[in-house]
Amino acid sequence: MARPVGIKEVARQAGVSVGTVSNVINRPESVSEETRARVLATIERLGYVRSESARQLRAGRSRIISLLVLDMANPFFVDVASGAERAAREAGLGVMVCNSAQSPDEEAEYLALFTEQRVRGVLVTPADITGRNLESFRRHGIPFVFVDRVVPSAEGCSVSVDDVIGGTLAVRHLLAHGHRSLAYVSGPMQLAQCHDRRTGALHALREAGLGGDALRHVEVERLDVAAGRDAGARLLGMSPRPTAVFCANDLLALGVLQALYGAGVSVPEDMALVGYDDIEFAAAAAVPLTSVRQPAFRMGRTAAELLIEETDETAYAHRHQRIVLLPELVVRGSSLARPR
Repeated sequence: MARPVGIKEVARQAGVSVGTVSNVINRPESVSEETRARVLATIERLGYVRSESARQLRAGRSRIISLLVLDMANPFFVDVASGAERAAREAGLGVMVCNSAQSPDEEAEYLALFTEQRVRGVLVTPADITGRNLESFRRHGIPFVFVDRVVPSAEGCSVSVDDVIGGTLAVRHLLAHGHRSLAYVSGPMQLAQCHDRRTGALHALREAGLGGDALRHVEVERLDVAAGRDAGARLLGMSPRPTAVFCANDLLALGVLQALYGAGVSVPEDMALVGYDDIEFAAAAAVPLTSVRQPAFRMGRTAAELLIEETDETAYAHRHQRIVLLPELVVRGSSLARPR
């Protein structure tokens, strides 16, 4: 492979100093038109590309922000990333997206990488709820914004959705259709989203004068379709079976739907189903899925805007904010039947 052309080679072939080449690239108005044209022609002929990483090291400032999410296979996080990327592009920045796979160890490795690369800042949905990874990261002085989480202290911004309200909306809807025997399917309860959505579900039951025993809990290790299928098998083995199921995200709900469909259980006639996130696939499911919609694109965009504000020339005026967005229930066919 050909060795990349350096700035010294450009200067030598253009017959100018390295400083002049640097000025042509960074401050072209400071160089005469004739010299500028000669240097630019040499750059074009040699195919020179400046080292952005070297420039950032000299300036101590990166044009890259990082986004670390729990699961890039989940379309919810794809929408979050799209919103962040839109805000970054408008500010002339790029976004590096990484996936912790819900692993605190992988999260720690990525945070160490971000520190080594001196990224401008980080948008993060933390996998480690203890905050140990981020406390270590914070010491390096790189700003970060929590996405889909409430920041546990006043030392940073966060953009999240009120998941307690989301869980309440889902179970209120099922109760309004006559269901009194429900199940909640979630990922690990140490994840704040899973915990808060269950809290909302229990709140709706209390509103209806029902106890917590009306909500059976099925906890799985991951928040994906395969885990949803496993949860569906467990639901099918319950006696008596619940008449309605609320899932902590749409991927789980789609997996449950597959398991029920495979066992000949009709949705919603035999078992009503509600998901969370309202990903694109929810409306396209074999039985269109009722879901609690999160404004994922807006969440990512808002988080990126806060991070950019904290790292630009007016950072001295930045004040940390906790922004909490509201979810909404999108009703489709998977929940529109009363229990038999």
